[in-house]
Amino acid sequence: MVTKIITPADLNDFKYELLDNIKKLIDDKAERKPIKWLKSPEVKKLLGISTGTLQNLRINGTLPYTKMGGVIYYDYEKIMQAMEDNCVNNK
Repeated sequence: MVTKIITPADLNDFKYELLDNIKKLIDDKAERKPIKWLKSPEVKKLLGISTGTLQNLRINGTLPYTKMGGVIYYDYEKIMQAMEDNCVNNK
């Protein structure tokens, strides 16, 4: 059986290679375009709101939605537009 000795330099090289790979993964995720249609649980998580609040936003027309087969879908771009439209700028 062949034994290979790992030196501190080997560990240091591995560390930098691992960090580079992690950085690439993070950069790739940041560049990825969000999904066009989101379901209710994804919208609740995105906005940090409860089920009741999401229902109220649907009822009062703040968030447009599409319903197909009992599943409610929200357009990501329209959610972001609603956030911009309802921005309050207190000076």
